[in-house]
Order: sequence, then C-alpha cells, then structure tokens
Amino acid sequence: MDLEELAEGIKNFEGVTRKKQIEDIVSIFETVRPEYKDAIVDFGDDAAVIDIGGDDVILFAADGIWGRLLDASPWWAGYGAVVVNVNDIAAMGGRPLAMVDIASSKSDAACKELMEGLAEGIRKFGVPVVGGHVHPDTNYTSLSVAIIGIAKKDCIIRSDTAQPGDLVIAAYDMDGKIGPNSPYSWDTTSYKEPKIVRERYLVTRKIGELKLASAGKDISNPGLVGTLGMLCETSRVGASVDLEKVPRPEGVDFAQWLKVHPGTGYVFTAVPEKAEECVKVFEEAGLTAAVVGKIEEGSKLDIYDSTGKVTVFDFSKDSITGISTE
Repeated sequence: MDLEELAEGIKNFEGVTRKKQIEDIVSIFETVRPEYKDAIVDFGDDAAVIDIGGDDVILFAADGIWGRLLDASPWWAGYGAVVVNVNDIAAMGGRPLAMVDIASSKSDAACKELMEGLAEGIRKFGVPVVGGHVHPDTNYTSLSVAIIGIAKKDCIIRSDTAQPGDLVIAAYDMDGKIGPNSPYSWDTTSYKEPKIVRERYLVTRKIGELKLASAGKDISNPGLVGTLGMLCETSRVGASVDLEKVPRPEGVDFAQWLKVHPGTGYVFTAVPEKAEECVKVFEEAGLTAAVVGKIEEGSKLDIYDSTGKVTVFDFSKDSITGISTE
C-alpha cells in the first residue's frame, strides 16, 4: 500500500471535498452572530447545543440525503436519513427525542418508499418522526430530516475540545456489510434487532456521563481520517494515525474501508489515563475499538505505518469545512 497514494485518495475523496462549500455558507452568518447567544455550540459540530436555562441542553441537527443515493433507492434514503441523524445526536453524548422531515417527490411511489424507509428507521432506533412537510408535485425526489435530542450540559461530547497529547480512539460495529447503494457505506443496523441497534449507538451516552472522552464525532461521509480531520480543524490541532492499529473487517479493501461511512462508528479522543476505559465501554456495547493515534501540536494530520509517514491534511493551508474555534 503506497502511503502517498492513500493520502491523496483520502484528501480528494468526494466525501471530503463536498464539505468545502460549508466555509462560504458559515461566513454569511457571522454578520448575525449576536443572535446566537443561547447556542453553546453551533456550526462545526455534529449537532448544535442550545442552552435552555437548566442542567439539560437541547441538541439540534439536520441532514439531507445525497441525490445520487436517493435516486438509487428512495427506501434506503428514508432509512439512512434516520441513521445519520440519530448518530449526530449520539456523537454528542445525547439521547435523540424526535425528528421532522421535508420530502419532495416526483411520484406517489417514490414518496411511499421514502416514508416506508423512515418508518423502518423509527422501528430500529426508537426515535419518531412527529411532523414535517411534503411537496407532492416536484420533478425530483429529495429528503431532509431535522432532529432534536437532549443531554446533560456537563456531559456533552464536542468536536472542538481535543488537546495535544490526547489519544485517538476509533470504534466500529464490525458486524456489518457494504451497503447496497454505495461502496462507501457499511450497513450495521438494517438486519439487527432494535434492542441491539439501540444498545450500540447509545453507548456514547455512557461515555459522556462518565466523562471519558475529551472530544468526538461520529464517522460520517469523509470516512475515519476525513472525520478526524474535521475534528482537528475545529479543535485547531494536528494528529497522527497508526494505520496498522485501525480496526478493519475481513474482505474489504483497506483504502476503501478508510472512506467508509459506517452505520455505527465513532472517532473519539481521550486523555491517556481514560483511553483504556473508553475503549472498554465501547467494546462492552458490542463495538470494536482501539487507540489508533494521538492528537499533536500544530496543523498536520499524518498517517503512518511500518513503511513511513505522510501528511494527509495541513490545516495551515488545507481545509475541509474551514470551521475552527478561536
């Protein structure tokens, strides 16, 4: 495996490069920043954190389904919309409460498939769709879902709080398979009993309550290294990843695996004295977890193995979302 080629493949992966426009969008809202006084966390994390004046906070997130995936299967788009939204709340250490959707469809059949996929997601994850909006007469099909959750204010897992010296932990549900509509989707939920699905994705609540993580994100479209890159970007740190320690399934090309968006998967950081317990909690819930690297001073995210080391991102000149905390 050529490390330079692997690094270029990750850096130029569509799951990474499609995040680039976020920087321009976020800059527009800087002009109204005084109105964000109740937002403890806003742009740049898996979910916004809204202060409601007590010990609890509201978590608020939204995701739209990529048109290419939606056209391949409206049912999977509906189901996947639930998966990605509940993972955004879980990544913050929260409990998802409810969702609303906005659907557009060019046919009754497409709309029905979207809604049936959403309904199956509700059965698996136990988070209801409580309302929304539908456009029944468009010349395209689309779906976006927003979600709210709840967490204790002092148990939130943020992505902008990693510090040099923290260890990087990768955690995956390895009982999965490459999804039917994308070589970069790892389905770990559609065929499991709801009880198992919920135990595995909600393990992050325990990690938050025990304060085992210093930062974290769910592994999303950019894959493991790309998602860690977003965490480094918001935390204004670098990192190094030992590729030989990354959990991986049999029968999946490793370069492909590093770009996979898993149904249940997280990249967390922890101070060294808490990393072992964090890994243990993940594994007790049925995930495979391992320390795979370290947060570093500076702006570079490096990958390495026994053959050498190469930089994937240098945030002094590269960006994924362009969002970093001051």
